[in-house]
Order: sequence, then C-alpha cells, then structure tokens
Amino acid sequence: MLSDHADEVVVLERDDVALSGDFGGGQGPRPGVPQGTQMHALLDAGRRRMDGWFPGLSTELVADGAALADTGTDVHSYLDGSLKVLVGGVEMISATRPFLEAHLRRRVLALHNLRLVNGRVRGLAFTADRVSGVRYEGADPAREDVLTADLVVDATGRASRIGAWLREAGWPEPETRRMHVDLGYATALFRRPEGPHGPTLAQSLATLPDGRLRLGTLGRVEGDRWIVLVAGYADDRPGPTTEEFLRRCREDPAEPFRRLAEDGEPIGQPVTYRHPDNRRRDFHLLDRLPAGLLTIGDTLASFNPIYGQGMSSATMHASCLAAYLESGPSLRDPAWPYFRQTRTVVDDAWQTSALNDLRMPHVTGARPRGFSIATRLSDLIVQASVTDPVIHRRFLEVMHMLSPAKTLMRPTTLTRAAWTVRKQHARRP
Repeated sequence: MLSDHADEVVVLERDDVALSGDFGGGQGPRPGVPQGTQMHALLDAGRRRMDGWFPGLSTELVADGAALADTGTDVHSYLDGSLKVLVGGVEMISATRPFLEAHLRRRVLALHNLRLVNGRVRGLAFTADRVSGVRYEGADPAREDVLTADLVVDATGRASRIGAWLREAGWPEPETRRMHVDLGYATALFRRPEGPHGPTLAQSLATLPDGRLRLGTLGRVEGDRWIVLVAGYADDRPGPTTEEFLRRCREDPAEPFRRLAEDGEPIGQPVTYRHPDNRRRDFHLLDRLPAGLLTIGDTLASFNPIYGQGMSSATMHASCLAAYLESGPSLRDPAWPYFRQTRTVVDDAWQTSALNDLRMPHVTGARPRGFSIATRLSDLIVQASVTDPVIHRRFLEVMHMLSPAKTLMRPTTLTRAAWTVRKQHARRP
C-alpha cells in the first residue's frame, strides 16, 4: 500500500528473510513469529484482498502445493459432531505460515521502490510534534542508527512497545484493553495414506460439560502433508506429546479427526502455543497523537486465534491505509481518519471473538449490557446454521469477514433461524 504513494518504502525486519527460492515446504518458521509453526488458514476476506494486490497469488500458491478449499464441497464444519450443511461460494487457502509468508515476501520484495533493512527497532525518533523516524540496532549491537521517514507504520505485533515509546517522548499512551482467555493449542503435521481422505479442510467445535469449548482444525498443506490443530482452554489445553495429541483427535466428535488419528503418520512432535489474552490498543480515544505515525495488524488488535481473524484483519487494515493515503492527507497532521476507519474493523472482529470468549466460565471480565440476550441469539444462529443453507451462508460470510457481524442480528435472519431450530427440535425423537 505504501509503495503506491511513496518514493521509497523501507521495511525494517528483525529476522533474516533471505529467500532460497524453495516454496515446497523447506522454509521453517522465523523467530519473529513465535506462532509460525501453528496452523494458519487464510479466510476469504484476506485471500480476496491478497489476490487483488498480487494478481494470481492464489493460483500460484495452489500450483506450489497449497490447497484452495470451497465451503460448498471440501470445507466441512462440525458442531458437536454434526456436519453442517454445505454451502458454496466462500474459499479458504490452507498452507503453512512459512509457505504463505515466503510467497508474499517474494512479491513484496520485487516492488521497485522497496528496500529491506535488517535490524531491531529500539524506539521512535521525534521532531517537534511528529514522528520523524525509527531508532534501530543493526549488525553492531553497540551502535544505534536512525531511519528517517515522512511516515512510520508500526507492524511489530501484539508485543509492540509503541505505548512506552510514546510515553517516553511525552505523548499519551493508548489504553490497552485485555481480555483473559487462557487458550492453549497444539499443532502437528501428518502424512496420510493414498486414497480417499475426506475434506480438504475440517473444523470441529465441541462444548464440554462445564461450558468450555474444545476445538480442532485440519487441512491439507504443501508437501503432501496434513496440518492439524487441537485447542482447549485453561487446564483443558493440550500437551506436547504425540500420544496426547492423538488421544484428543480420537475423542473429537467429528469423524475426520478420528480417522486421521487412526490412518495418519505423525511427522515429528506436536508444537504447543499459549494465547493468554486478546488485546487492543485504542488509539482513537487519545486526545493527542503525533503526526507521521500509524499502527497496523496485531499492533492494533490481537484476537483469539481460533477464529482465524488475524491475517485477514491485517489485510483490512491495509485497505484502510490505502483509503487514507488516497484521500491526500497532510502528513503534518495526526492520522485520525485512519484510526477511525480501522476502529470499525477492530470493533467488528472484537465483537465476534469476545462474545464467544466471554461466555466461558473461566474467562474473567465484565459482561457488556445485553450480553445474555446476545449470546442466546448467537446460539440460535449457530444451531440453525447446522441445517439451514441460507443461515449457514450468512454465518460463513461473517466468520470470513466478508460481512459485518451485525448482519446476523437482522430480524429476517433471526426469524428464519428461530423457525429452523424449531423444526430441528420437532424432528428429534
């Protein structure tokens, strides 16, 4: 986005990201992405934007081994073991995170006005009431250099020190809201025997007796492999052993996970990861902000990863960045219009994630007004999506960030969902 509006874009990257040209699965995760070993499925909102910016990207990914799965055929969603009705038109990319990153990086580094600098950011440089650059540590850790810039974009993620950097320079620090969720998950790679192997992607959501959720996702990825994620909350989170991982797959009420546990050949050991909290930084609430500074991606907001919103949210932030720059703003003024636009994106994703997280008994924090009604209506929509193709399509469009969450609360949708659930109850013995 920046390259369309700048004479030069400098990417300050802490990791060594030199490409070997190997897109067949040999690229490993990098230190700057601690969750890079975990399963990542690219939602349709993110996939469509990436294809718009980099024409033919999805085709290239599939040609090199990734899977493109359609919800009408080879994406199967299970609720407590029941397969939801299939509805088409929504597509997902299934690939490992390093594989996807490598392809995107190759496209980005080919931009004629982009330069990559290896280094570790140490702070911001200020001139009067604006950010004028970035202080960083290069190859020599005893020396600090400065990259000057007309515009600085912080994409350093959920652990960004942006608040401290602002505070040290005399600017107010944005409030960081945290929601404790204590999610633990584990990812493992498998080989599967030749022959029929069910859906390309499968997702399972099961409710435990105490109200907590247990989740699983599996998908075909490059290198003729399958990647599988199992997740749980608090003391139900999975451990690091293959034996426990296979046990959780066998206990999953969705049939693809049980079949994989019986037929699949594990590749190495599972890798665990813990997500303690969701968090967001509310820049739009500040009364003062220096000019020349933007934040994007997980620096703005980091959600419960089981909903897969992170990468697609970042692409939506990038679209907000494009709209902001295309409006011809003065870089001598704070970027309030950008932060107002991204707030809408963050609010919607936060609502989708938080509504589900707050309903679990171990999650602390005040419930918003109308929470009990909202959860009952959400349950109604989810249950109706099992058998009603119209409701399921609308549900998928929200979950894939193609439509705002509020569309599920329209009276016509709620009425149809209530009628569908009533019919489901009538058919039960």
